[in-house]
Amino acid sequence: MKNTSGNLKFRTATPEDAPQLQQLVESAFRAEDSRAGWTDDLGLSSSFRIDIKDIMAMITNPDSVMLMATDENNTLVGAIGTSKRDTNHARLFMLAVDETQQRGGVGRQILTYAENYGSRTWGVTTLGLNALSNRKQLISWYARCGYKETGETSPFPRDRYEGLTLPDDLCFVEFEKMLEQKDVSVC
Repeated sequence: MKNTSGNLKFRTATPEDAPQLQQLVESAFRAEDSRAGWTDDLGLSSSFRIDIKDIMAMITNPDSVMLMATDENNTLVGAIGTSKRDTNHARLFMLAVDETQQRGGVGRQILTYAENYGSRTWGVTTLGLNALSNRKQLISWYARCGYKETGETSPFPRDRYEGLTLPDDLCFVEFEKMLEQKDVSVC
């Protein structure tokens, strides 16, 4: 049941959407994928949890929004967060696509909408995001979407996954993308 038509509808999440977003994000981040490099072999997926208060904080922060994508039946199929950092910069985070909709272009559409949202709503010219260092296929996907590695990394929150044996070098790889007036992702 893939949505390849591009007929997604977008809206900004409200506090009432928090439980549904929590469920989507957790299920999307836990989804199994047979493609090598898309899912982790560290056990992180099955251990991933996000607290509803964290979702609420993203929704209620005046410089942050959670964008929800729904299909023609008004069913939530994906979401992404974005936050304004300063006059020229915004940050994208927590791109999540319903596991039944993955591999159909939904993530690409959501990413493009979020890029356009940042440019249109806040006038930002640069977007940042990150990906886990062991997610090589995802890193390649972001590169195809026009994101460039900055050379910087940020630490992985190891304290949330105390029961797992994690590589010493596990971190988040930081990316940036310069937006043009009519920039569209091509990933």
